[in-house]
Amino acid sequence: MSLRQKQVRFARMVGELIAQAFALGYEVTLGDAYRDARVHGEIGEKKGYGHPKSCHKLRLAIDLNLFKDGVYRIDTRSHQPLGEWWEARGGSWGGRFNDPNHYSLEHDGMR
Repeated sequence: MSLRQKQVRFARMVGELIAQAFALGYEVTLGDAYRDARVHGEIGEKKGYGHPKSCHKLRLAIDLNLFKDGVYRIDTRSHQPLGEWWEARGGSWGGRFNDPNHYSLEHDGMR
């Protein structure tokens, strides 16, 4: 699958992810989606914050800010129902590596 095809698949999945978050009673705001290589380095290069092989650099990851009853939820437990739903659809969830608000198509650009 080409990178463009992966990006299209990911964009569609993110729409479904956001709809599922609302269906579970959360409100959502968007966090990091794309990390520009000019600021964060090319894939494999550590520059700025984040992992050198971050899927954000490939437009294959997004961070979601979840709110429940007006309270910002960053803990793994709050993200778990959404994260497991995401994984069941082929995504990689950051709750498995101490980054619970991270949802990606792949993990660290390695697939």
